[in-house]
Amino acid sequence: MLELLQPVAPDAILGLIAEHRNDPRENKIDLGVGVYRSAAGDTPVLDVVKQAEQRLVDTQTSKAYIGSAGDASFNAAMQSLMFDDAVADERLAMLQTPGGSGSLRVAAGLILRARSDATVWVSDPTWANHVPLLGGAGLQLKRYAYYDTERYVIRFDAMLDALRAVPKGDIVLLHACCHNPSGLDPTEEQWRQITEVVTERQLVPFIDMAYQGFATDLDTDAFAVRHMARRVPEMFVSGSCSKNFGLYRDRVGVLLMLAADKAARDIAQLQANNVVRAMYSMPPDHGAAVVSVILHDEKLSSQWRGELAVMRDRLRDMRVLLHHALRERAPDRDFSHLVRATGMFCFLGITAEQVVRLKQDFGVYMVDSSRMNVAGITADNVEYLAEAIAAVL
Repeated sequence: MLELLQPVAPDAILGLIAEHRNDPRENKIDLGVGVYRSAAGDTPVLDVVKQAEQRLVDTQTSKAYIGSAGDASFNAAMQSLMFDDAVADERLAMLQTPGGSGSLRVAAGLILRARSDATVWVSDPTWANHVPLLGGAGLQLKRYAYYDTERYVIRFDAMLDALRAVPKGDIVLLHACCHNPSGLDPTEEQWRQITEVVTERQLVPFIDMAYQGFATDLDTDAFAVRHMARRVPEMFVSGSCSKNFGLYRDRVGVLLMLAADKAARDIAQLQANNVVRAMYSMPPDHGAAVVSVILHDEKLSSQWRGELAVMRDRLRDMRVLLHHALRERAPDRDFSHLVRATGMFCFLGITAEQVVRLKQDFGVYMVDSSRMNVAGITADNVEYLAEAIAAVL
């Protein structure tokens, strides 16, 4: 049977990881892999996570199954983190999921049960894995305008025009903050305009919030979710704790579903639980238990916010450093979008051929689109990186 399978293209990011690992050059730079890195080049376990894990070791009495919906205390904590009191609890159904990817896939399964011909509109561009996660589940995907590759800005008017043409009842996938891959987000006023179009067209918002706390702060980054939740009858929100808690390999995510009323909420919860039961039965416990301990303890929660700010500030500082270095070495090119972007990612704005030259000649690794992870930049390598970029322009 296995000999009947056809080969598929290898994952671009995984390929880059392998190439970078096997590159013998000491001054090589990895700007491809999608994880946070400290100035030392590692992806550390947060101190507050270690404390919470030790508390679990000392107090946890069972490893029994936790049920398809996951840990209720974790779900409640994530609801408080992502939403606000303007939304009644009786309208929200919640699931702990295996990472943000698991959340997206469960939502796709639920949408298909409700409408087998459902169409989801995604930004152009969007996170590469949105397509296989949602499209692979069977949803039809279409794109709306988002990023201007010539001027490095959001094509906001074109975006609104595209959304105004979306058929009523279709689903629109939106990035709450730290848009991946562009790093450029709508302003609060623009989010208000997007919300007006969504409500006028009776669209269903599906918001992916994988980077809460990595743009400005936890509350500001949740503006789109909270603003829309006050104005739409239903919506989906996928959340992830991979970045803001550094729990990448523990796969901690959440799916929140806003329904029009309690009756619809209850049905959505039952159906979502059933989707999970048929897919992976129930989520892993450890990472979500860690998050629950932190968010339910005032001291640990405060410490976590401090550690999160350190990560956020480092990403901002590296953008500024690279922008300043490029302004000196490539004064004819405008790289101001580097400092206008937020989070880990943005487009550098060079061609695929120039990306290849960076890799071959200088050991600088990023994907062909020139999307780069600024967490790979350090005070020690930024000058070399700027010189390499200037050399290939």
